[in-house]
Amino acid sequence: MLKKIVKNLGFWILIAMVVGIVVGACMGAQSSMFAPLGTLFIQLIKMLVIPLVALSIISGAASLGNSRSAGVIGGITIAFIMLTTVVAVLIAIAGGIVLAPGEGIDKETIASLTATNSVNPDGEAPTLNFWDTIIGMIPANPIAALAEGNILQIIVFGLFLGFGIAALAEPRRGKIISGLNGLLEALVWCIEKVMWVAPIGVFGLMADAVGTFGFDILLRIANLLWVYLLCILVMGLLVYPLLIGSLSRVSVRTFMREMLRPQIIAFTTASSMVTLPINMETCENRLGVSKQTSGFVLPLGATINMTGNAIYYTLVALFFAQIYDIDLSMSQYIAIVVVASLGSIGQAGVPGPTLLVVAVLVAAGIPIEGLPLLYALDRVFDMIRTVLNITGDAVCAVVTDRFIKEC
Repeated sequence: MLKKIVKNLGFWILIAMVVGIVVGACMGAQSSMFAPLGTLFIQLIKMLVIPLVALSIISGAASLGNSRSAGVIGGITIAFIMLTTVVAVLIAIAGGIVLAPGEGIDKETIASLTATNSVNPDGEAPTLNFWDTIIGMIPANPIAALAEGNILQIIVFGLFLGFGIAALAEPRRGKIISGLNGLLEALVWCIEKVMWVAPIGVFGLMADAVGTFGFDILLRIANLLWVYLLCILVMGLLVYPLLIGSLSRVSVRTFMREMLRPQIIAFTTASSMVTLPINMETCENRLGVSKQTSGFVLPLGATINMTGNAIYYTLVALFFAQIYDIDLSMSQYIAIVVVASLGSIGQAGVPGPTLLVVAVLVAAGIPIEGLPLLYALDRVFDMIRTVLNITGDAVCAVVTDRFIKEC
């Protein structure tokens, strides 16, 4: 049993995370010397992520083709994302109202902490224009989209090309799909080799994060952080297990055990895209999800399924409303639900997830002067919400796969 644990890569990743936290706490700012180790690991993963996403989407769409499964998998995925996002926002509203993280905090203290910072030099919030988002999804140049790493545009182009391949007659279609699957297998081999340096990268990332931010600043907004963690746990340990138990063929216990490794990677890298290869490997090889389903659902989910972000936007809005003694009306709550939900789903076209907090606050008529305090800690919140985001992607995959196999 002990030998099995020691040989488990997830075990060493967990150990590296703990050691990184200890080293960061002891060395403080000097622990930034380990940052290049984390950067190297992330760059190795990023090197493989873009081709993995492109090939997975093309192969998945080509394999599904014009079959009934294509419509089913797309419909279930979008419905799941929309439903869970709204549920996440409602959980955040309930947590924010009941636990009131912003009460008792002096707004003058917030002002003094953020006096030297600026939320937006022009005093304007980023706009969430529906048509701009739709137009931004269509790549004028697919090669440029690949070079720039514009995942949403890559997905749209991949779907078009994949369905185009599906329309070809045999044997040409089969040969192309076989070639795509061969390239995917080669990429998976590369990712497996890169993962052996994951403990080193995780150590560097955690040491740098803890040494840079320390624990003092966390105490200033501890209430918000604990309420945020509670909402994340409710979504991750209550809502998602209920969906897994009732709508999939995977046991909740198996799901939670197998997802530990991608969750650790998500926590340390704070990136759904960097975690995508590990998440795909886990879903396919450990949770029994078909390659067609995982190749379609997971890249799409890593781009638009952001329940952790939706909770964050909502709680921050309630946090500052309570600090500034604003009694929110029903219309303001509706504005928060709509903007937080659509903003988290459509955030791929907006630079920087924290900027969308400004849009939520402005939509609800809440002052934005205190936001720089959260900007300083965005990495901490990002690490937490990324864990929920990638978990939601995997839940969507196992649920969708169950219905696809029954079609």
